[in-house]
Order: sequence, then structure tokens, then C-alpha cells
Amino acid sequence: MGGDVPQHDDVLPGPLVGADWLAGRLGSPGLLVLDASVGAHRGSARRIAGARPFDIDGALSDPAGPLPHTMPDAGRFTEELRTLGLHDGDTAVVYDAVGIYSSARAWWMLRAMGFDRVAVLDGGLPGWAAAGLPTEDGAPAAPAERGDFTAGPRAGLFVGADVVAAALTDPASAVFDARSRERFGGTAPEPRAGLRGGHMPGAVSLPFGEVQHEGRMRPEAELRAAFGDLAQDRERLLFSCGSGVTACVLTLGAALAGYRDLAVYDGSWSEWGLPSGRRPVVTGQETEASRA
Repeated sequence: MGGDVPQHDDVLPGPLVGADWLAGRLGSPGLLVLDASVGAHRGSARRIAGARPFDIDGALSDPAGPLPHTMPDAGRFTEELRTLGLHDGDTAVVYDAVGIYSSARAWWMLRAMGFDRVAVLDGGLPGWAAAGLPTEDGAPAAPAERGDFTAGPRAGLFVGADVVAAALTDPASAVFDARSRERFGGTAPEPRAGLRGGHMPGAVSLPFGEVQHEGRMRPEAELRAAFGDLAQDRERLLFSCGSGVTACVLTLGAALAGYRDLAVYDGSWSEWGLPSGRRPVVTGQETEASRA
């Protein structure tokens, strides 16, 4: 089964915090701010003051994994987070340079490794900068000391293709696809070479951009409506995208909407979309299996 997602602890108000909340606590002992930007934004000179890099493109992906953005093992994750100065008793806020994009992936990775005191910054760096809050340039300062964080992996928060395949035919589960509707329908090409177009038979389309507005997550009532219309009475929700990043934006949205039994397909379309008769895809009204 997927992960049970509590909505708050004794420090954080929930899995999402605003710029005002963070600004009032910035620099406090035990608060770590992590920049989870990816792609062209990774390693940007501009960041929230004191932020440290949570490198999903590099150190915080499995170097031996055949797919992009594969979760690292517990040992590697522990070492990298200790290097960033994370302690077991700390609180972490993650953000990215787009708004809410890859920060949700960092949030879910930490949750999957047993660290609950983490939230996503609503609006990310653009919202922070628009509010006139402090940023800095240059290389991030090294932590004053190594952290003592130890990963405690939770089964079921990240899942593989076999679990997803079973969920697609499970009346109690819904599989959401965060890619664009054009990619879902197979009318737009995949950005990664060698992947088939289309979607998993039985999956539902909810592009990740539709659960946010101008870089911020939509209000809870709107999120409940968006997920409820597609999930109906199904309570177990699984999420997929291109490489397991924006699937986590939907996961965040579902958590805010009150869902608890959530999982992310780590391989996502980078795995399912590979040529394979074992993993059928739908393009239009036909599956590849029906044409074989």
C-alpha cells in the first residue's frame, strides 16, 4: 500500500508553507532551506539566503540507475543529506526556481526516506523574490557541521511498474498522469528519444499545471474538486509523469486535498514508454496490445 501522509507536525502548518511563514523563521537554528531546482535552473547563482542545493539531477539520483531521477538508496541519501547539514530533529523547507516544480519531488523524497518535518515553499523563488525577500548570489556557504540525519525508507511511497500495472485494474486505485494532455493522448512527441507516445490503459490525465496557478498551489477546495472528479470514490492514488518529478506536484496537491494513500511511480513514462509488449500504451482509443 502507499504512504500515510500526515498533514502537519508540531512545527510545520502542513506540507506547504508561504513566503511569510519562511521569512519569519529564516536563519533560525534547526531550519534548513533546500534549493531543489533542476535543469537550466540547477546551480543558479541566485537563491534564497542560506539555501543549500538539493541536487535531484546529480547527487540525489541513483548514479547506477538506467532512468533519470531514480531514487538513490538509503545509504547514499543519508550521506548526501548529512553533507547538506541535515539533522534528524531539523525542519526543512524546499523550493525551486520555477514556482512549484521539482521542489515537490524533494519533499516526497524526504518523506519516503522517513523525514516528516519538510514542506514546500508555495510560489518558490519567483514568489519569494516578488515579495522583496532576501536572496544571495555566489556559491552557497558550506554547512558549519555535518548533519546526523539517518534515512528510514518507507515502503510504498515510490513504486515500480508492477505495482502500477496492478493498480490500473484495481477498482480501489486511480493512476494519475501529470504530463500534458497532448503527450497523454499521443498527439505530441515525447521529449526523450526512444519513448512511445500515449498513456497507460486506465490512467487518468491531470497535467500538473492544472493544480496550481501562477506558481502557487490552488486552494484546498479546488484541489478536492479536481482530484475528486477523477478519483471518484477511489482512495488510493498513484502518480506518474515523464521522469517522476512533476508526478510529485500532483502528490502534493492530493495531500493538500486530504488524500492519504499516495504513491509515485519512480520510473514513470521514462520506463513505461520504452518499447515493451509487457507495458501496453493507449493512443487514441486503441492499445498497442489490441493492434498486435
